[in-house]
Amino acid sequence: MGLPGLSLRFMVVIDGQFELGDWTKCEGLQVEYDIFSYKEGGNNGFVHRLPGRAQYQNIRLTRPIDDSTSAVMTWLASVQSRVTPSTAAITVLDADGEPVTTWNLVGVFPAKWSGPTLDVTTNATATETLELVHNGFIGVPL
Repeated sequence: MGLPGLSLRFMVVIDGQFELGDWTKCEGLQVEYDIFSYKEGGNNGFVHRLPGRAQYQNIRLTRPIDDSTSAVMTWLASVQSRVTPSTAAITVLDADGEPVTTWNLVGVFPAKWSGPTLDVTTNATATETLELVHNGFIGVPL
């Protein structure tokens, strides 16, 4: 068994049915809360700090194009005429393909997809990027 954290990849499944394949880079798994300061009268040595609304970053997935790219195109085509927020599961897989952990997202829809620049004169890997909007994390497996 390899060291944890090495040779990781990320599997993405939408609504438990659209398997979007494995991804090599995942950015934006983040939540940030607005913090409100409240100065209580008569107590000058203390300020209450209270959590406000949660803000979620867009999830940005990147990988070299492969045979799963067609699954992404199928999912994008299915939401093209009517965007309905979905659920998504992003599962980290180890080098043996075993799940390490999963983040479950709610209110997911595509914000952007970028395909590769196809240029036979360069030696660059053709990559695709999928950006997902979401409304938060949920703890129940999808």
